[in-house]
Amino acid sequence: MTTATISASDVNKLRQQTGAGMMDCKKALMEANGNFEEAVDNLRKKGQKIAVNRGDREAKEGVVLGKTTADGKRGTVIVLNCETDFVAKNADFVKYTESILDLAISSNPSSIDALKNLKLGNLTVTETLFDQIGKIGEKIELSAFETISADKVIVYNHPGYKLASMVGFSASPSGIDEIGKNVAMQIAAMAPVALDKEDVDAKMLEREIEIGKEQARQEGKPENMIEKIALGKVNKFYNEYTLLNQVFIKDEKKTIRQYLADADKNLKITAFKRLQLGA
Repeated sequence: MTTATISASDVNKLRQQTGAGMMDCKKALMEANGNFEEAVDNLRKKGQKIAVNRGDREAKEGVVLGKTTADGKRGTVIVLNCETDFVAKNADFVKYTESILDLAISSNPSSIDALKNLKLGNLTVTETLFDQIGKIGEKIELSAFETISADKVIVYNHPGYKLASMVGFSASPSGIDEIGKNVAMQIAAMAPVALDKEDVDAKMLEREIEIGKEQARQEGKPENMIEKIALGKVNKFYNEYTLLNQVFIKDEKKTIRQYLADADKNLKITAFKRLQLGA
């Protein structure tokens, strides 16, 4: 890709994704030949204070909505995309999303494709999507479906239907609804990439180490200290982006691990999911 093929919209997308300056984004994209992930790494290596790629699913507009079964042992979150915010905020579009979510809750499909093949009334979900496209005049797509089963599952829908999170617990002690809501809100706000240190994807960890090394070199640190400094930055990454090691947003004196232990020493998080509309 040449400089001429890097559009203003590409630069703006990277700027929205990272918060870096317009010219810095353009230069980073040029250096990366238009590759967004490389451009993000280029910005970080130069010390830009930007967000880590947290794996949020890309989307334009739409509704993100979650719900649990009546017994609270299974939760589901879906993303239904459309082209404009005007449609996404329409009560009928939200209601239609709820109908697909209710179907997912009642039928427990094994995958998003299985959900699309289920009957919603007399038509399959896929067929109803085509009907909606005809009525609304916009591309409508069911782009994400996630589910968690556990002894207790809590779902949090952020106001505005742009973000939802859910978390599964190993038990259902007294006060679990409040505990679960607090943890689900933590997930929504802080976007952890893994539950604990050992759960971080190996490629992501390798990427963080390389970025840490390059940052240390940019700062002029001695080569024999580079590895140690990089590992120190990785420990900071663990504290910021693994759920159990994050500072609890409602009590900064505790980590999420400590918050759970104080509530019930035997309570464990078994899984979590976070879905958000993309920029």
